[in-house]
Amino acid sequence: MAESIRERLSDVRREFHRYPEPAWCEFHTTHRLVEELRAIGVDELAVGTEVYDSDDRMAVPEADEIERWYETALERGADSDLLDEMAGGNTGVVAVLDRDSGPTVGVRVDIDALFIEESTADDHVPAAEGFRSEGDGTMHACGHDTHMTWGLATLEAIKESDFEGKLVVFFQPAEEVSGGGHPIAESRFADDLDYLFAVHVGLDHPTGEVVAGIERPLAMCHLDVTFEGTSAHAGKAPEEGDNAMQALGTAIQNAYAIPRHSEGMTRVNLGKAEAGTASNIIAERAHIAAEARGETTELKEYMKSRLTRTLESAAEMHGCDADIDVVSESPRADSDPELVEVVADVARGVDGVDSVVPTADFGASEDVTFLMERVQQEGGLATYLIVGTDHPTSHHTPTFDVDERSLGIGVEVLTNSILAVAADER
Repeated sequence: MAESIRERLSDVRREFHRYPEPAWCEFHTTHRLVEELRAIGVDELAVGTEVYDSDDRMAVPEADEIERWYETALERGADSDLLDEMAGGNTGVVAVLDRDSGPTVGVRVDIDALFIEESTADDHVPAAEGFRSEGDGTMHACGHDTHMTWGLATLEAIKESDFEGKLVVFFQPAEEVSGGGHPIAESRFADDLDYLFAVHVGLDHPTGEVVAGIERPLAMCHLDVTFEGTSAHAGKAPEEGDNAMQALGTAIQNAYAIPRHSEGMTRVNLGKAEAGTASNIIAERAHIAAEARGETTELKEYMKSRLTRTLESAAEMHGCDADIDVVSESPRADSDPELVEVVADVARGVDGVDSVVPTADFGASEDVTFLMERVQQEGGLATYLIVGTDHPTSHHTPTFDVDERSLGIGVEVLTNSILAVAADER
């Protein structure tokens, strides 16, 4: 019999950390998850398009990028038949335990990594202890390696318990680009969920602290914008050009002048800009990667519409066209107080927990809100909890790491919360 995941939490987390993969390219990651899930033994196991509609995915990378990661996973020993099931970047897996009558409980964890080159500093634990990223400029710099470990270990613990009901664990791809939440929420596996637990590590909460539910995640959208103009000789005939770089500059300046809204927090950012080919050529093409956020879904829509209008106006002002693509987006969804209370009560009895915070503002965005929203609209309860960890630097940095004491805490909080809601239904 394979050694229990709960007896090797650190090893499992560290292996995931060594092999990070970006959104919709989590081939080796999905392969390893399936191996562990098969060893646990579940009643249903679905991969990729067995889980969701491939056409519903957002922020899917170019085919050559997907193929590069596919080949890398193959070289690392991933099962070729399983990889074929994920062709085209249809990654991720859902596992189901079905135990007679009882509630249907969902757990959602995310599996993708970030495009960050991990630190090689001697005081960076993954580098010092031999589990630094072996990915090409990618890193688990947000704790998704921990989340996957929690998902597996919690599933294992529930299987060995007296749980009655159905447990559905979603190992979701593409959270970092807000690309996987919507297809997962539309999946048949999201039907009739009575309870949903989503979870994150850290987020500036220390080891030993648990937040039972987040509030006020920002609704958001990512936009890719291409300005198309007309090239011309910058010295001989500049008047014959339609300058896409000028459109880009006008768009950047005016986007930050969009009025904020009296009904709540709003955000806009143009985080990447590229234009032109040479100093003596009027730029015919420019590109911007932008985002808008709002404290509510309605405020996000306000910012998105104003940003879109600003981009189109900037293009028109300089004789250009603007091609605007909404790459991905997500709504706001808050944790339900009834389920927050369950998690808080459970956490107070978990060894290693010395502080329980009922609710806290999230302040960022998360595409699990699609799944939370569906559960809540269909009469279920959802919460997004945080298990604190001492991380030496912030999330999304080359030196991010987790305190592995949080691994066991997270498993206990999730497992006991699931058992608590199941017991209430008896």
